[in-house]
Amino acid sequence: MEYQGHNPSNNTQYGYPSEPARPVSTDSETMARDIKEGRLSGFVGHGTVLTGETNFQAMLRVDGVLQGTVSSDAGTLIVGSNGQVDANVAVASATINGTVNGDIVATEKLHLGRTAKVVGNVQTPRIIIEEGAILEGSCSMLRAKEALEKRETEAKSTSYAANQYSGYSQSADAASETEDESDDLLLSTDEEEEEAAEAATL
Repeated sequence: MEYQGHNPSNNTQYGYPSEPARPVSTDSETMARDIKEGRLSGFVGHGTVLTGETNFQAMLRVDGVLQGTVSSDAGTLIVGSNGQVDANVAVASATINGTVNGDIVATEKLHLGRTAKVVGNVQTPRIIIEEGAILEGSCSMLRAKEALEKRETEAKSTSYAANQYSGYSQSADAASETEDESDDLLLSTDEEEEEAAEAATL
């Protein structure tokens, strides 16, 4: 007698439709999409070694080796699983799947993937560490959060001051218009009195 087992993953025999396989986007497809949509402003390919000061605007992806300093006020640094950054990093947000030898300051968010290895101090208000990631160094979240809140407060106070200044200039313009109108009213009243006096003498 021959035993026929059933595959529990095959649900079609029970009347359940099998789920279609979802396409998995590779790193190259993701990178091509980012380049096409203008989000990726720089790329260090596998086997490439760059040394020096690196500044970028939107997004920088590193799959090779980058040495020196890396900085961006509002940009995102992505280090691929084969990427290595031997530099101090100061960016808005960073996603690390490779190796970083240096301090990281991320003013918004830091994400360490399961293949990440960071040797250095980390300062960020929000951090995600996946299982398997290695962080050798200190992690400070309070100072980073305070710095972020301070920066937001300064931005708000600057915009408030600008609004107050524009409101002051508008009120000053309105006051000068009111003074001009009152001057015109006084002139017209004086003219009316002179006309009334002339009519009385006639």
